[in-house]
Amino acid sequence: MRVLIVEDEWEVAALIKSGLEEYDFQADTAGNAMEAQQQLAERDYDTVILDVNLPVINGYDLCRMIRNKFETLPILMLTAFGSTDNKVSGFDAGADDYLVKPFEFRELVARLRALNRRNSVVSQELTALKMADLELNLQSKTVKRGNHKLLLTARELALLEFFMKNPNRALSRNEIMEHVWDLNFDTGTNVVDVYVNYLRKKIDKDFPVKLIHTISGIGYIMQIAED
Repeated sequence: MRVLIVEDEWEVAALIKSGLEEYDFQADTAGNAMEAQQQLAERDYDTVILDVNLPVINGYDLCRMIRNKFETLPILMLTAFGSTDNKVSGFDAGADDYLVKPFEFRELVARLRALNRRNSVVSQELTALKMADLELNLQSKTVKRGNHKLLLTARELALLEFFMKNPNRALSRNEIMEHVWDLNFDTGTNVVDVYVNYLRKKIDKDFPVKLIHTISGIGYIMQIAED
């Protein structure tokens, strides 16, 4: 399990990171909201551990930002603010769990594992992915946009599913390659660009709201934007 620790006190962040790694977690740290958002855009995480008392943008506001972009990503608030009002504010902001400092490390690990199990069950129950008027049925592998049924090849379906499971996140060509094609595929080819072009012609070309966008020097992003 990969965890992002958002904590501005580096000694505390280092302690949490070291402790989690002893339990075989992979852990990264961010000292503020900007660093956290950058890391979330560049890497997949299973859980976020979020402090409230952060500089410039506090933990509650950052929690809302994360939740707006990553609807199912588990967020655990870990903070010294332990009043009922603080906890309610955390849950209202989108947190899935709330743990008050000081804490028992075994409890933190247990809560993280519970969040991951819960999220896995939710993911398994998911039967369809939606963005704007585009819908991909994960069981029947059918795609429609509005009232129009779209016919996609198996590779185009895999590419679309990867995009729709990572909405509003910049995806590099290498990352797309690793998830949609075999890892030993020749990365010197432009196969990603070719298939993204195929996919765009089917899901975007005849519709006013475009969903797949190019990010110069990086790759692609799937998000709602008017043409």
